[in-house]
Amino acid sequence: GTPLGEQPRVSVWEMVRMIATTRIIMPNTVVRLSAGRTAMSLSDQALCFLAGANSIFAGDKLLTTPNPDFKEDMEMFEILGLKPRKAFKNEKHPLEMAVK
Repeated sequence: GTPLGEQPRVSVWEMVRMIATTRIIMPNTVVRLSAGRTAMSLSDQALCFLAGANSIFAGDKLLTTPNPDFKEDMEMFEILGLKPRKAFKNEKHPLEMAVK
């Protein structure tokens, strides 16, 4: 485990507030949903996107935790009317290139 592994789960409302605050403070940043999405309902994830999340980690498994599979993510995007973008592979994110 990790030092924070035994902490109580963060509520979806606390997560939404954190995402919205991040979006307001850093409007051009990538706000990514990652570990823990398997415990979130579609509506919970939708709230996160509405609050300002604009990216996910995709793939069946993150380093130590399960992750929704690609098909589930594509179904979620379809339901929410979101359009996936290609992953950044071996290149810097456009914002990283602009900031040195």
